Amino acid sequence: MTLDPLVVAIVLASALIHATWNALIKSDTQDRLSSFAILMTAGGVFAGLFVPFVPVPDAAAWPYLILSVLIHNAYYFVLLRAYALGDLSLVYPIARGLAPVLVGIVSGRLVGEVLSLREALGLGLVSIGILGLTFAGGLPVVRDRWAIVFALLTAVSIAAYTVADGLGVRASSDPLSYIVWLSFLEMPWVLIVALSRRGRSFFQHARREIWKSGAGGIIAATGYGLAIWALAHGGMAHVAAIRETSVLFAALFGAYLLKEGFGPRRIMAALTVVAGLLLMNLKF
Repeated sequence: MTLDPLVVAIVLASALIHATWNALIKSDTQDRLSSFAILMTAGGVFAGLFVPFVPVPDAAAWPYLILSVLIHNAYYFVLLRAYALGDLSLVYPIARGLAPVLVGIVSGRLVGEVLSLREALGLGLVSIGILGLTFAGGLPVVRDRWAIVFALLTAVSIAAYTVADGLGVRASSDPLSYIVWLSFLEMPWVLIVALSRRGRSFFQHARREIWKSGAGGIIAATGYGLAIWALAHGGMAHVAAIRETSVLFAALFGAYLLKEGFGPRRIMAALTVVAGLLLMNLKF
């Protein structure tokens, strides 16, 4: 199942957006929890502006909406822990590299989106290339072990919410309704945790970071909305694989903005990702 070029373009835009807000969160060395709470709140408020103009999601979509909110909040916890323990260029590729393979396995069993041999090989190349971005500088040292554990848990949660939202948006007669309500329902939970753990210091941090994190929230909500729209119009494994090209952007951000290093091995890994995507989405 190859994707329409418009869907591919939209997923690539979602990938760039996703890498952008992850770099924003990682770049905050003072209080990532508070910054993330601001980000999520801004995204939810942004989505809330559209709630009066879209229908309430169909009853069949609500179990997936609720499940997705629960999975997303677990994802946020393990993602923040991973970033607290490791570099963006270590955590992000592991989390995003394993997720497409998991999505491919689960979506094949749940909805019958079985990949052809060519597509499966392409998916494998994508994940190998993404993981290659992580280990291009050598194997991780002992101190990175917990960062890797939380990155692996992040990969599992990414695959879980991708499948949940893929099923949910297809159960909804209006994809935009599902997208808006999901972002709106996700809004308060991280904020509640941040307020309970940070107290007054949250508001002090918010005054410094409101514009950067607030803009990141709108960016994040828009980016994932594009990904969910794509899940309604293409195979889950294909969408997941293309969206994980965000690691290429994240590697560049990590190298040039966060000074985490880049080199020829990562270039080779990036080319492997591109080759895998071509195998998955071009007809030969």
